[in-house]
Amino acid sequence: MCDNPIPITFVVNNNLKEWPLDSSVIAEVNDKLLQTFIDEVQVTKFFNNPSDEPLVRFKLTHIVQSGEWVLGISWYHPLGDAASCLHFSNTLSRFYQQMEPTKPLPIFERRLWREDEADESMLPSMKQLRDAKPVEEVMKIFLADQPNYDQVNLHFSGEQLATLRKLAGGNNVTIQDALTAYIILTLNTYFYDNNDERRILRTNTVINFRGVSDSIAPQGQVANTVFMMLSDNFEDPYSLLNIAKTIRRSIIQSRDSKILEPRLATFDSLMRNNVRNNRLPDLERFSNEVVVNSNYRYDWANSVDFGYTDKCRFYKAVADALYLRVFHLNPEKDGNKWLPRDRDGAEVSFQIGNGLKQKFIDVWKRDINENFKNVKK
Repeated sequence: MCDNPIPITFVVNNNLKEWPLDSSVIAEVNDKLLQTFIDEVQVTKFFNNPSDEPLVRFKLTHIVQSGEWVLGISWYHPLGDAASCLHFSNTLSRFYQQMEPTKPLPIFERRLWREDEADESMLPSMKQLRDAKPVEEVMKIFLADQPNYDQVNLHFSGEQLATLRKLAGGNNVTIQDALTAYIILTLNTYFYDNNDERRILRTNTVINFRGVSDSIAPQGQVANTVFMMLSDNFEDPYSLLNIAKTIRRSIIQSRDSKILEPRLATFDSLMRNNVRNNRLPDLERFSNEVVVNSNYRYDWANSVDFGYTDKCRFYKAVADALYLRVFHLNPEKDGNKWLPRDRDGAEVSFQIGNGLKQKFIDVWKRDINENFKNVKK
């Protein structure tokens, strides 16, 4: 790490008439517009001489013709996960409004895991870290893979998500469980029905373990307090109920501190070994799996609005193959008028093989129009 100051770049843009992107949270991978509003942390520098590069960079852009302001934040991931970045950004927003920061206040002390706490029997469920590759190889694979996939951004209303949850088991599952199950069921039914290698049989979910136990990670801890939890195989990969309940069971299991402690110690040992050897997690897609990384528990646009309630949007780059990213919907505009916001809605974004995007969207639109009545429970 380093103690370099945070660079702040200020740009006055007289060319754009208004903010150029629509309301989708996840920008299209091939659309370079978002990048022009971000002064990116040069991550590769940390692999050689980390003292030369700051951990965070800001870029503030004033779009003069529309009077809009854009704050771009580039955040070095080892500094902290999404929750850490959100807590920091929320505090910045509240200070701007001359308000006290929300609690819990940041906690920087971290538990140090010992290698003798690790459990090697858990290694098969940590394939991405266990099979880590040199940085150059991972980046080469990622870039070479991009042309083979198209990005899908789906917007669900709060009412639609409530319907899906009811179909998927009601109060026995969460909205996120139901949404993930619906995406998997749609893929299996219409795309991978006769494909044993592609059919989705389990999830690998990014889990936030803050608050499970203060001895592990208290609420407010600034760190990467996440790990990936592999679910059991679905008994019926064509059943919304079975998929959702299997996902929920794995997440409940991840909240058990007795199971969590050796898992985190193993995870930590792998991470440290990869850092020492300049390796990154294997980003190649594993057969029969989807990865789920949800921010649905956080409302970024509401938490970091600088006082402009329901008039501030949040954006993020990067979409990956069968890697589900979920966020609350951004506020919508009709011309220059901001519309009432659906605070319970969600956007899910992922990449799917070339030529399959429109078919998926058509199936999704049909299900929406039918209020999911023909979705197999």
